[in-house]
Amino acid sequence: MAILLSSTLIGCAADADRGESSQTDAVVVDTSFDIKTLDPARSFEPTGSIVNHVLYETLLTFDGDDVSAPIDGLASYELSDEDRVVTLTMKGGSTFSDGTPVTVDDAVFSLNRVKQIAGNPSFMLDGVEVEKTSDDTLTLTSEEPNPTLVYLLPNPSLGIVNSKVLQGNGGSAESDDTAETFLNETSAGSGPYVLESFDATSQIVLTANPEFQGEAPGSSRIVLRNVSGETQKLNVQSGESQVAIDLNPDQVAELDTDELNVETAASRYTVYMMMNQDSAVSTATSDPKFAAAVKSAIDYDKILALGGEGAERPGGLVPTSLLGALPVEQGNSFDQGAAEELLAASDYSGEEVVLHYANDTTVAGIALEPIALSVQSDLKAVGIDVALAPAPEATELDNYRSGGEAMGIWSWGADFPDPSNYFVFLPGENVGSRAMWETGASANLDALRAEAVAASGVDERNTAFQNLQVALNEEGPFIPLLQPALHIVTAKSIASVDSNLVWTVDLASIRYE
Repeated sequence: MAILLSSTLIGCAADADRGESSQTDAVVVDTSFDIKTLDPARSFEPTGSIVNHVLYETLLTFDGDDVSAPIDGLASYELSDEDRVVTLTMKGGSTFSDGTPVTVDDAVFSLNRVKQIAGNPSFMLDGVEVEKTSDDTLTLTSEEPNPTLVYLLPNPSLGIVNSKVLQGNGGSAESDDTAETFLNETSAGSGPYVLESFDATSQIVLTANPEFQGEAPGSSRIVLRNVSGETQKLNVQSGESQVAIDLNPDQVAELDTDELNVETAASRYTVYMMMNQDSAVSTATSDPKFAAAVKSAIDYDKILALGGEGAERPGGLVPTSLLGALPVEQGNSFDQGAAEELLAASDYSGEEVVLHYANDTTVAGIALEPIALSVQSDLKAVGIDVALAPAPEATELDNYRSGGEAMGIWSWGADFPDPSNYFVFLPGENVGSRAMWETGASANLDALRAEAVAASGVDERNTAFQNLQVALNEEGPFIPLLQPALHIVTAKSIASVDSNLVWTVDLASIRYE
């Protein structure tokens, strides 16, 4: 569970003229932008996290690609009062880009600002009281046990901003904050880079922060460009860019690995299938024996092959890299004979069942249609008539969220690297409700959830969440299908680049041979 990155460096021959650059030159990184703002208190999109991770330091962080436990960032931490209180002690020695020291007052201001703005990241501090307790300590207090909180603090949206600079430019720890425009033009952090320019549609340029007190970043300048996957491939092949992070498995397979490096990392996404529990929507999918038949009828290895190299088959909904991940051998298994017996014992009488999915989007470069076709074929083999209903995501998303789909294929990306993020799949919760799986549907799952919430310590929490997932596989309307891979392609001149489930790529880690 401690591993996120299974780095596979492919190819060893070098082309001295391809993608070469010195440490003082710009590194060009191509990606497909998903970003609205660079104000950390308002940003919660993947590209924003990539950038804000190197503009702002956080109170806690993760060690490279390992998200199994947080480590010290700007502060050290201690949990107490049955995980209700996190005490953070500022370590000192860090300075903002204007040369002023990072203080406990900046930390308190930054976290309260996230809470009061009430933007997308604010849920991470719901029910948390932030208080300065001395010149170098602050406490975060929750009403209930909250061991998840320390896994949230490394998120770039909780980066520490220069409170004095921000207050001079519309910033406030109250709801009247107007500093977003300022932060889209000028960063106010203590990270290894500062913002030079930001265009949400084309490119973001960063330069090394001369006041940064940690290990110097690998390049003095980063140019992050908004580029489609196919163009990313052409750019990194020609040497116009040094890094591409959005290539799909087919595009990666076409690369000459004598010319380029390819690193493969597990993504944060789980592709899953949903079966509606409302008999008014589908008498078939709401039948427990039918649902069990579907789980046994799917050839999971065939779907895994669609994901290409580096893809994984999760045992449960929690990705393989997180604490509480369920080993694949404890997950659902393909058994056509058992599926036929279960289907015969159900009330299914041959009626058509519709399977919905988005046909204009991908998950880590993987299209959903081949997965839907595979499922359709497997279910047909045991006697289930499945009609495919592809539609644009913008159209189908409303149908899914309102509980109108009989069956659907969707994905979930971890908002934070802790298995409690997957409570949303339980009865009455956000995703559970989309399957019309209402509160009180399972006393067993309610009890297992309570045990997972009460669990303390890595081993106890790991066991509790695995037990919850075993029951969710057995009783729930969700079927984990695939965990796609993230492929990072670099020029031969690049010696290293670190990935992470929370911020995708650490731009400061990009170093030359």
